[in-house]
Amino acid sequence: MGKVISVANQKGGVGKTTTSVNLSASLVYYGKKVLLVDFDAQGSATTSLGINRSTLNGNLYDALMGEMDITDVILEVPIQGRKEVLHVIPATIDLAGIDYKLLEKENHEYVFDQLVKKVKDNYDYVIIDCAPALGLTTLNALYASDSVLIPIQCQFLAIDGLTQLLNTVRVVQKNLKVNKRELTIEGVLLTMLDKRTKAGWAIVNEIKEYFQEGVFKTFITSNVAAQVAPTYGIPILTYAPKSPAAVLYKSLAKELIDNNEKRQSIR
Repeated sequence: MGKVISVANQKGGVGKTTTSVNLSASLVYYGKKVLLVDFDAQGSATTSLGINRSTLNGNLYDALMGEMDITDVILEVPIQGRKEVLHVIPATIDLAGIDYKLLEKENHEYVFDQLVKKVKDNYDYVIIDCAPALGLTTLNALYASDSVLIPIQCQFLAIDGLTQLLNTVRVVQKNLKVNKRELTIEGVLLTMLDKRTKAGWAIVNEIKEYFQEGVFKTFITSNVAAQVAPTYGIPILTYAPKSPAAVLYKSLAKELIDNNEKRQSIR
């Protein structure tokens, strides 16, 4: 059974989409079967992978509205040096008004959960790139997830505003227990670290003190290649496979895989 992981933070500009895209590609690099879901109306994950939104025959909105089967909106994206492909559910601007549409549906927090149940067994990991908000789309993602990965930028007031996200996660955790399900914190990922500044390292220490063992050992430094790769519509592993950013995202993927294998062995 595939593990569903939401990449979420209501604060924009924390490297959420960059993480979703490059973590997914790196998991494929390690031979994992991966589905990346773009759950953001901006469609940044979609365009970062070179998918032309204007020519799509179907997208996440169509699946959520019941107009298309979820299997019919999944696309394949090749990953450099791998025979395996990354599977992607793209997003378009149609998602901008999806919250109101979902409210009309029964059990509206679980609409996506019902969809992803149809396909998650085909994958090792399902990665959801959530919108930078705590609306009904993000709730749908969380209710469908087994865990949530929280990217936090290494900048002043990085932790500010996380209380609301953590409170939302606690509400989902409480409600899922009723259905004998669980939502855990996959980990906190430190992003955009400028290793040259004392301020950056001070924030690293602050976040580690706050989240303790919940922080990934891998942290993502500021890197030009990671910023440029989306303009070419390819992940960093394809654009600059030997760059520091590519090495770091592969390290993150390996850490995530190892953590999950360790948890499974303990059960």
